[in-house]
Amino acid sequence: MNFDTILLEVAAPLATLRLNRPEKLNAINTEMLRDIEAALDIVENDDSVYALVLCGEGRAFCAGFDLDAGLAANRQTEAEWRAAIEYDLEVIMRFWHFSKPTVAVTQGYALAGGFELALACDMTVAEEGCLFGEPELRFGSSIVALLLPWYTNPKRSKKMLLTGQDRMPADEALSHGIVNEVVVPGSGLERGMALARECALLDPDSVRMTKQAINRTYETMGMYRALEQGAQTSVEIETLATPLRREFNRILREQGMKAALAWREARLSGDD
Repeated sequence: MNFDTILLEVAAPLATLRLNRPEKLNAINTEMLRDIEAALDIVENDDSVYALVLCGEGRAFCAGFDLDAGLAANRQTEAEWRAAIEYDLEVIMRFWHFSKPTVAVTQGYALAGGFELALACDMTVAEEGCLFGEPELRFGSSIVALLLPWYTNPKRSKKMLLTGQDRMPADEALSHGIVNEVVVPGSGLERGMALARECALLDPDSVRMTKQAINRTYETMGMYRALEQGAQTSVEIETLATPLRREFNRILREQGMKAALAWREARLSGDD
């Protein structure tokens, strides 16, 4: 099956799903979400595949959701935003719930929705120089999959999320348990495939049931309910109508993101 925004390669016992919008740093749009869903369905139903590797084409893993596509969608109502955010969360969490092990390989940038995709995978291999972050609040936007607090502590989560940090180095991500390994540039995919192959050597039913048991631990702790509440907060943020937000969005539409961010920074520094 051919896709426009991803590449899917099946070479039993592994499958590789590669985000393929390199000119956009693999930014996620609706078409990509649909392609990811279709690819996951194929891999899920292929009994010859025991593990999946997720990676990105070009110089970045994924820079997050495509802001230009989001502007073009011109969502206005709460119902429109709720449908979009719930769908975004559902696709991201497909990797968490996937019946087979999932390994993310990151390079360049893993930001916002891309960061959340990597978090949702069972394991993550990062190349040196990869930068992680959740800059959504800098854009007056919201975080779709609030997974970070489940990987690290409140202080670390709040520092990244409430400051819009988008430059966490791979070594720091390793120290916080956000990635499993850091490898030299250019070797990430090889190492990710090796990890996936280790999983594939084991009994697939035992692996599947153990993954489900681990996930149930987090379900018992309230993770799924917390993600639902996070999505509700995302809807409320996106539909919030304040003078500040209206002006930011006006500049964003008319002059672009750089101008909108410059206006926000000038305002906060008292230079406007």
